[in-house]
This record gives sequence, C-alpha cells and structure tokens, in this order.
Amino acid sequence: MNDAWDERKKALENEYFYKHEKELIERLRNEKRNEVIVDCCKNRCPKCGDVIEAMTFRGVPLDKCVSCGGVWLGPKDFQILASKDHRTWFDLWFKAGDENRSED
Repeated sequence: MNDAWDERKKALENEYFYKHEKELIERLRNEKRNEVIVDCCKNRCPKCGDVIEAMTFRGVPLDKCVSCGGVWLGPKDFQILASKDHRTWFDLWFKAGDENRSED
C-alpha cells in the first residue's frame, strides 16, 4: 500500500513542477517577445519600417521617416508644438472643416 501512496506523491510532485516550469517558460517567452518588439522597432518608422531620423522643429524634437515622410511626435510634443503657433492653426483647421459642411 505504501507503494501506491509513494507513486501518488511522485505524480503530484511531477504535476506541480510541470505547471511551475510551464509558467516560467511562458513568462520568459513574454519577456523575450517584448524585448524583440522594442529592439526591432527602435529607430524604425511604425508605418513602413524604414529608418527614421531625429530632427527639431520650432524647438520640439521630432522623428521623420526618410522613405514615407511620416513625422512622429512624442506624447506631449504635439501640445507643445500647438502652443507655440500664434496663428492657432489647429483651430483654423477645424473651422475650415465646419465651413465646408455648411455649404452642403
């Protein structure tokens, strides 16, 4: 009878370690996947994947794609850039859209 209990204990122990190692492997895969995503996209255009170059426009750092011409701003760079423009181009842009709608 002791043999049956010992086999049961070993089976439960094996199951525990199997699940534990499976969780560790999955965690390592996720960490590695995140590293690969960050490394492959660093200094690359999100649209076409080509190299982007750092530039400055009105004191705001931007990234511009050499191939497609896309311009990429940081999280608060758009607000900084909009606040520096004295002509309020942002408002004019939206008002122009409203004027086109009234003609319809």
